[in-house]
Amino acid sequence: MRSKTVLTLLLSLFLSSPLFSQEERKSGPIIKDFGKVWEVNDPDFKLEKNGELKVVFDIMYSPDSHKELNRTIETAARFLNMHAQNGMASDQLKVALVVHHSASKDIMSNVAYRQLYGVDNPNFELIKSLLEADTQIIFCGQSSKSRKIPKDDLIENVQLALSAMTALIQLQNAGYSLIKF
Repeated sequence: MRSKTVLTLLLSLFLSSPLFSQEERKSGPIIKDFGKVWEVNDPDFKLEKNGELKVVFDIMYSPDSHKELNRTIETAARFLNMHAQNGMASDQLKVALVVHHSASKDIMSNVAYRQLYGVDNPNFELIKSLLEADTQIIFCGQSSKSRKIPKDDLIENVQLALSAMTALIQLQNAGYSLIKF
């Protein structure tokens, strides 16, 4: 019995040594509760901190589970946090999400979401945090009609566009780079 205890102690000390310990991903400073990222020390491809990064995420897909966070939406939080943690000011980061197709449900208010799925929207706090960080969240008007999700059922301050295509084109014409998963 004693040898098992000693072996367990030695194994735990060995695995907790700096050689085997893993760094912790960190969220913030822009989005506090979402968007954890790894620190990358001395990358070869350097971040240009003087410019502006303008990005539009095409958010089309959603998990099948109505209780699961949409990780493609969380990518916007990772984008903001990662660049802020590496020296860029929040006003240098211009982020937009264009939401359509099966991800349409992910921007619904808790009241509307609960009526359809019986639970609160797992993306609600993430969406609110992104909006508070001046992220534009734009919903496809065509998805709104085809999926019967009226503007009144959306989280407050989500914008309605004629279509996802229209929003994606206009944002790219305004200098936003498209990221599609």
